[in-house]
Amino acid sequence: MKKLFLITITLLTTLTINAQKVYSTDQSYKADVKVYVVDQEYQADLLVFKVNADYKAKGNEGKWFFTDAEYKAVKKIYFTDAAYKADLKVFFVDSEYKSGWKDKSKQHFMY
Repeated sequence: MKKLFLITITLLTTLTINAQKVYSTDQSYKADVKVYVVDQEYQADLLVFKVNADYKAKGNEGKWFFTDAEYKAVKKIYFTDAAYKADLKVFFVDSEYKSGWKDKSKQHFMY
């Protein structure tokens, strides 16, 4: 029984850690990741689709749910005004199936 409990806790923790629940902060020093929104899809490291429910934001696949409170988020992001200030360049897509990583070397920013 103890092993089952530990396995369940481990699985739930893993799912929570990888969830893409983000909070947009207004101060760069509060952010885990600095993000720049590019104009064209080909310029992006990550194609992001905004989902309308937190349970849809699973894994590190570019499906983001924007929380209304900092404590609910797994990652705090700050939108920069210039690409050179950003850790990650994103492009917001209009369909869920289009979301995903273009530059997988940057995935660690959202774990």
